[in-house]
Amino acid sequence: MKLHVDLNTNPYDIVIERGALANAGEWSRSILNCQKIAIITDNHVGGLYAEKVKLSLQAAGFEVVVFDFLEGEASKNLTTVNKAYDFLIDNHLTRTDGIVALGGGVVGDLAGFVASTYMRGIPFVQIPTSLTAQVDSSIGGKTGVNTPKAKNIVGTFAQPKGVLIDPDVLVTLGQRELIEGMGEVVKYGLIDDIELWNLLETLDGSPESILENAEAIIYHSCDVKRRIVVEDEFEGGVRMYLNFGHTIGHAIEQTAGYGKVMHGEAVAIGMVQISRVAEKKGLMPAGMTDNIMAMCDKFGLPTDYEPWKVDDLYTALTHDKKARGKAIKTVIVPKLGSAAINQIPLEEMKDYLEK
Repeated sequence: MKLHVDLNTNPYDIVIERGALANAGEWSRSILNCQKIAIITDNHVGGLYAEKVKLSLQAAGFEVVVFDFLEGEASKNLTTVNKAYDFLIDNHLTRTDGIVALGGGVVGDLAGFVASTYMRGIPFVQIPTSLTAQVDSSIGGKTGVNTPKAKNIVGTFAQPKGVLIDPDVLVTLGQRELIEGMGEVVKYGLIDDIELWNLLETLDGSPESILENAEAIIYHSCDVKRRIVVEDEFEGGVRMYLNFGHTIGHAIEQTAGYGKVMHGEAVAIGMVQISRVAEKKGLMPAGMTDNIMAMCDKFGLPTDYEPWKVDDLYTALTHDKKARGKAIKTVIVPKLGSAAINQIPLEEMKDYLEK
């Protein structure tokens, strides 16, 4: 299956194909006019797939070097970025060389940021290996890293030259890592795709049901993001719909300590929390929060987090990228399959954090 991201500046394709990892070299050669490629990965994914991808790239005529870093959200920072820059310099990568981001969301965000800033930008492709990355973070050109005070606060918009998704690699994910990706999938059904929501309704919520239906889950999710990104590449309007649950979710990730609550878990909690309050305020229909909670519960996603510290979460929210002056833009779901922007004065935002 293939989806085309029809951007004026940098159109590219998303390829979804079981077993595609074995053809990474041939696929990369078709879109990258490079002599040398640096694979950027983490130590866990690197141990599983870096050699396979490296050999495929070499067979396609590339000179290949591999940079890996310690897995986890805690490594998604400027310290790791500087180590990657040093590695690229030491291995003499030039402006005409390229990067392959091989891994989950942390790897994709960090590698994309490195590619977009090294020598003012070199080409890169995304080969996502986690469900979260396959359905969300590898698509759309958002790159970035965290600081101690805010998630993804340092970053760029930089589109990849292509995205290669192999659903077969999901079998090597741990159960928690697989399930957390469903936080983003549930979000897509809620904000845009009733057909996807209906598919999720038919599944029993087990990891086996996710893996058996991975191609359809990935395709629907990527299609929603593709369409929204094409309409609003730089998040001036409807692309903000993709942030449903993320405003509070990012605050949870930051205050808990990066990596303690996984991204998709935090998104699930954020969707439930903001819906609960929006429903009380009459901004979302009665029963919507219960529907969201039921879907999250079925797939084993958390819907609450302790300790819930309102003041700490509020401080984190004030650093969110969606803050505009004395207000913050959040996303609500006025009806299943659609989204809307709700601009909230910062002083009122504490209401949305109260249990």
